[in-house]
Amino acid sequence: MVNTELNGRTVLVTGGAGGIGAAISRAFAAEGARVVIHHLAEAPAAPDGVSWEHTLPTGAEELAAELGGVAVSGDLAAPDAATRLFDAAGPVDVLVNNAAHCESPDTIDALTHDGLDRHYRVNAIAPALLVAELARRAGDPPPCVVNISTDAARAFPGQLGYGTSKAALEAFTRAAALDLGPRGIRVNAVAPGPVQTGWIADDLVEQVSAIVPLGRVGTPEDIADAVVFLASHQARWITGQVLQVAGGHAL
Repeated sequence: MVNTELNGRTVLVTGGAGGIGAAISRAFAAEGARVVIHHLAEAPAAPDGVSWEHTLPTGAEELAAELGGVAVSGDLAAPDAATRLFDAAGPVDVLVNNAAHCESPDTIDALTHDGLDRHYRVNAIAPALLVAELARRAGDPPPCVVNISTDAARAFPGQLGYGTSKAALEAFTRAAALDLGPRGIRVNAVAPGPVQTGWIADDLVEQVSAIVPLGRVGTPEDIADAVVFLASHQARWITGQVLQVAGGHAL
């Protein structure tokens, strides 16, 4: 891409301080964008018998300073999260819904109302409300959206709440693209495969790589590059798509 036309644009990345989110923040900053890094300052304690399968990154302020952006904290599970986040971020040109909630156990026998509620609030409801708020505040040129889904949205044994909430996000991506297309607002998604952000134990990397047709686990930068493409001028006639970035995994 010779010119992504992202220089000087404002990009809001939810969960933008660690893992894939940090790589996305860095990739946009490299294109000259002003990055607003959303982060969760403090995670609630997990209920008895439940484990959070995601880490709470530290260093959001430091990353924002390094990239010349700003850091904004907020709990996406809160009903007013979208309004508060956009009030703090200011006008946004690109919204990347990257933040996610994942917990275990998440099997059919372990499903509970509260567990499903936690997954859907962050993985499906919050992104939908953020897109709606973006559309209400849209200027000219129109903004665009990239949602981050997962292979588990197709089928992933033992991750029912997580996988189905991400499948809802993919369905919302298509529906919002149809609704917002007449306003010039594009809505797409990236679905990562197995990406090493620290959750794959070293002794399992070879085993996981063996089931990926391209022969390796992904890196956060693999996902970030795809996100930047979908937000770029080169993708100006692409909307409503879910781009699987997974080395051929789970085709």
